[in-house]
Amino acid sequence: MYVAMNRFKVVIGLEGEFEEVWRGRDSRLSEVPGFLEFRLLRGKSSVEEGYTLFSSHTTWHSEDDFINWTKSEHFRMAHRNAADNKRLYWGPPQFEGFAVVPGI
Repeated sequence: MYVAMNRFKVVIGLEGEFEEVWRGRDSRLSEVPGFLEFRLLRGKSSVEEGYTLFSSHTTWHSEDDFINWTKSEHFRMAHRNAADNKRLYWGPPQFEGFAVVPGI
């Protein structure tokens, strides 16, 4: 199993708009081979830094399934409007990928 995460620093006060962007996405992940689950996680706000931390979290049967998705038309369609929302972020998302340790 493989977990793919993107961490987003969202400008304080724009969290609701950020969440609406995700609600309105046409990701079609459920149609992608190897996809298991999606979650959007909301973390703490850092008033000093001016952002709220979010993470998109997808679970896949394998890393290869995830990589295949990133090369697919579904991926391109899900991300086609990403540049339209740059004002919501403090910088680009940070990707983190993890293989699940078996038996633990």
